[in-house]
Amino acid sequence: MKKLKLNAALLALLVCTGVYAQNDGIPVTSMSRLRGLGGDASQFDQQSKLQYNQMLSEAHKKDAVATDRNPQLIRLRAIAKRLIPFTARWNPDAAKWQWEVNLLNSPTVNAFCMPGGRIAFYNGILTKLNLTDDEVAMVMGHEIAHALREHAREQAGKNTVTSVGARILGAVGSAYFGVDPRVGDAAAGMAAQGLALKYSRGDETEADLVGMDLAARAGFDPRAGIALWQKMGSVNKSQPLPFLSTHPSGKDRINEMNKNMHLVLPVYAKAKGLDPAALPAYHSLALPRS
Repeated sequence: MKKLKLNAALLALLVCTGVYAQNDGIPVTSMSRLRGLGGDASQFDQQSKLQYNQMLSEAHKKDAVATDRNPQLIRLRAIAKRLIPFTARWNPDAAKWQWEVNLLNSPTVNAFCMPGGRIAFYNGILTKLNLTDDEVAMVMGHEIAHALREHAREQAGKNTVTSVGARILGAVGSAYFGVDPRVGDAAAGMAAQGLALKYSRGDETEADLVGMDLAARAGFDPRAGIALWQKMGSVNKSQPLPFLSTHPSGKDRINEMNKNMHLVLPVYAKAKGLDPAALPAYHSLALPRS
C-alpha cells in the first residue's frame, strides 16, 4: 500500500502565489453547513480510513490488489500525482491528506475516493471502457471531488434532517387525518428517500464540475468527460454498471458539463501552453468489442 505524499512547503507556495485563488475555471463555492450534522470531521475520517483498510485487507486475502509494479496502477498513481496539487483550491484540508491510490483486480466497472484522499479503482473500469488518460483523470477527478466537498458527511447530515423532518410530517399527517401511524411512518420514509436522491443528484453535478476543473488544471482535456459519459451510457445499455447506480447518467448530465466547458477549456489550454482558440479536437478510444 503506497501513499502519495506532496511536499507541504510546495502546497503552501502554490496557495501563496495564487494558484488556488484564481478566478478562472469553475467558481469555488462554500460547502454546505449540513456537514456539521454528519458528525465530527476527524472522526468521520478515521471511520473512512478503517473501512478502506478493511476493504484492502479482504481484497489482499483474495489476491485482488495490484502490486506496485502493475502498469495500470503506475498509470493511476501518475495521474493522481498531477491532480493532487490542485485539490486544496476546493478544500484547504486536502493539503494535509495522506493520499493513496490502489487498484483492485476485478472486472467491476467502478472507482471511488473516500474522505482523506483514499482512492481505489477496479480494473474493469479501465479495460471495459478502454479509457484514455484524460478519461481516467475525469473519473478520478469526479471521485476526488466527492471527498474534497465532503459529500459523504454532508449527505449524512442531510439524511438526519430529512429523516427527522419526514417523521414529524408523518406524525402530524397521521394525527390530522386520523390514519394509522405506521402508514404515516412509511410515507415519511418514502419522502425522506426522495429528498436524499435529490441531494445526491446535486452532489453528482458538483462532482462532475469540480472534477473537470481539477483535470483541466492538471493538463487533462476536460472534453474527455463528455466522451466518458457517452461510453458509460453505451456500455450500460447492455450490462448495467455498478458505477452508474450511484452516478446517474443521461443527457442532462452531459448538457451541464457542456454548459460549463467554456470555463475550463482556457484553463486546460493554459496548462498545456496552447491557444484556447485553436485547441485540437478531442479523440477518444473505441470501446472494446464484446
